[in-house]
Amino acid sequence: MAEPLIPDPAVVVLVGAAASGKSTWAAERYRPVEIVSSDALRGIVGGSPHDQQASGDAFAVLNQILAARTKRRLTTVVDATSLQRKLRLSYLEQARRAGLPAVLVILDTDPAVCRARNVARERRVPAAVLDQQLTQVQNVRELASGEGWDAVIEVQQTEAPARPELSAAPAATPPAAGVPASRLRVVLQVSRFPNEAEPAGWLEELALTADQIGFDGIALMDHLIQIPQVGRAWDPIPQPWVTLGLLAGLDTRLRLGSLVSPVSFHSPGVLAKTVATLDALSGGRAFCGLGAGWWEREHQAYGLPFPPARQRLDQLETTIETMRALWAPGTKAYRGRRVDLPETTCYPRPRGHIPLLVGGSGERRTLRIAAELADACNLSSDLETLPHKIEVLRRHCAAAGRDPAEVEVTVLDVPVIGRDREDTANRVERLRGRTTTASYAARHHAGTPDSQLRRYARLADLGVRTVFLSVPDLTGGSDLDRCSALVAGARSR
Repeated sequence: MAEPLIPDPAVVVLVGAAASGKSTWAAERYRPVEIVSSDALRGIVGGSPHDQQASGDAFAVLNQILAARTKRRLTTVVDATSLQRKLRLSYLEQARRAGLPAVLVILDTDPAVCRARNVARERRVPAAVLDQQLTQVQNVRELASGEGWDAVIEVQQTEAPARPELSAAPAATPPAAGVPASRLRVVLQVSRFPNEAEPAGWLEELALTADQIGFDGIALMDHLIQIPQVGRAWDPIPQPWVTLGLLAGLDTRLRLGSLVSPVSFHSPGVLAKTVATLDALSGGRAFCGLGAGWWEREHQAYGLPFPPARQRLDQLETTIETMRALWAPGTKAYRGRRVDLPETTCYPRPRGHIPLLVGGSGERRTLRIAAELADACNLSSDLETLPHKIEVLRRHCAAAGRDPAEVEVTVLDVPVIGRDREDTANRVERLRGRTTTASYAARHHAGTPDSQLRRYARLADLGVRTVFLSVPDLTGGSDLDRCSALVAGARSR
């Protein structure tokens, strides 16, 4: 049976008799720097892992390490027998002070297996001591449920234990294992363009690889200057609709569009013409993300007005209405709520319905515009705030007399994805800058594809149907292989 999901970061306290497999269990799941072993500390302060006289000093150091790591909200695994209730509760209290989940993992290994392993050891635990420990483990099983742990996991360990999943989102009660992320489309959102010398070749390789891996599409950021959340102001950021035209000429099935185009520096009619042309050239694969615009600096740098938010949101409504009017059949005049057009001559026509997506989470106005006018609404993937935003969106749909199912919920996700736990940690260290390790890892849901799929299953349960995946350290097409398992798992049940 698969083990439950383990929160990450968390304090994970192992309980088990000698030779029950605690150290092996920890080493197969966590990086060496995350494991605090009482045996290893005996070796450091006493000269040998078996020096019981050094136990007092070893556990004093263990507590210091645990306090320092929990202060920084770093996952810490306590690898000790932890059969004494006072010790267990002291570890629990340290987790509580740091606001971290506390998980007790009981290695309930078959006594015969423990005894056989013990006999094979160079330094054996006396048989009477091992028997006493095995009895104490059973006592801990009875006491643990009343000690206040966020989760108690009992591992009926064999010689080849099953590996658990690690979740970048701490949870008071870990959800059951084996829940797939179903019916999720994953679109690659490209926000940085590291190859300034050969941008066309870099983009072509990226798009062809994304198509082979199974991404549903590619979305490009639409900014005039690279934004500080992504890179430096002088980093290259090509104009998206020109760039998407290049990608439309490749032999792929990728959907192509922006996430998102600020209406504050796009003429509504010209943007409608641009997107319709892309749709015609790509065989009906275009979509368009729209937003009110937010970064004043790029407007000033390019001599563009930056009106107050209310006016930019008015312009968002105007842009959507204009685009819909110009894409409608015929060339007749149009008179609508905000737009009057003497004719709607826009050729080439789109090949079909072009999805319009509104990005933003403002509850009073932006979500209302999405509910009334858009095909989709793009929100943050933050699972703490997302359910509320979706509920507000649905209320706006109801007020507009629109079926909420007509407005697809999409999210922008910016996770750090590593091939394994060590690779993930190294990527966090390279990316985090002055942000603490734990804060950056939590903000970017740092983890392996397996842990990302657990999170995507929760997104799917909330009604999300498309994830715009932006990988903050993506270097090119060859680097997408670490996302392949995530894309494949998200698309299948």
